[in-house]
Amino acid sequence: MTIELVDGKAGTAHISSEDKAIIHQAKFSKSDVVFDWGDAFKCSMSSSNRATVGTGCASIQGLDWHITSAESVTISNGSQGMKRNDIICAHYHRDSGTGNELVNLVVLKGTPNATAAADPTIPSGKILSGAVDAYMPLWRIPLDGITVGTPVRLFTPRGALWDSVTQQWKVPYSTNRITFRRNSNVVTINGNVKFDNSGQNNYTSLPDKVPDGFRPVDGQSIIVFPQCAFSLLVDVDGSIQALGDPKAAYSTAHGCWMAS
Repeated sequence: MTIELVDGKAGTAHISSEDKAIIHQAKFSKSDVVFDWGDAFKCSMSSSNRATVGTGCASIQGLDWHITSAESVTISNGSQGMKRNDIICAHYHRDSGTGNELVNLVVLKGTPNATAAADPTIPSGKILSGAVDAYMPLWRIPLDGITVGTPVRLFTPRGALWDSVTQQWKVPYSTNRITFRRNSNVVTINGNVKFDNSGQNNYTSLPDKVPDGFRPVDGQSIIVFPQCAFSLLVDVDGSIQALGDPKAAYSTAHGCWMAS
């Protein structure tokens, strides 16, 4: 039977991690989430090759996990004259024999390069599709020669349930951010920005994307900047086209659409 009262008494153990992942994804989106709890996984270099990650609580593809006492991982030494990026990830693993699941911290080591460092490829794996491994990037550790740089956070902590459906988003052609707020399946957008550029756009495709969980069910949904007759057209996959001229102007920002 494919219908189930997951939180109901059934007389036998019946709630699986798959059940909880499905429900959490439906409630909070399919994105990995770090919540604003504890130290929110604050990272520091306790030595030249030792990174310490603080306490925190998160969800990887709908499966909740936490750190209740600081954890440390080893960063391999750098090479003289070479640059490298390492990524600290939460690694989910399911034993294919027993079905037992766990999460731990791992370091994905980047490839050294003499001119510019690049992040290593994060292996892809969908837990609900049967993957036994999945990775959630947390921190970038940049190395320049044998010098270890300041850790770079790769996530934005979210607060309690109400705040978890509110997100700041940087506007194209500006350094300012506007607020996306989701209540049930309604997304509203509001804010005030100063554009840094001028130039006419005629359905210009931009590299920016609206974050997952806030994307519209219908294409050509609009964020409008009325003071400069400039708009962003948002598609169902979060991709964006620009229409009009931002004119290096100040403007309010407004939008509203239905989300999936």
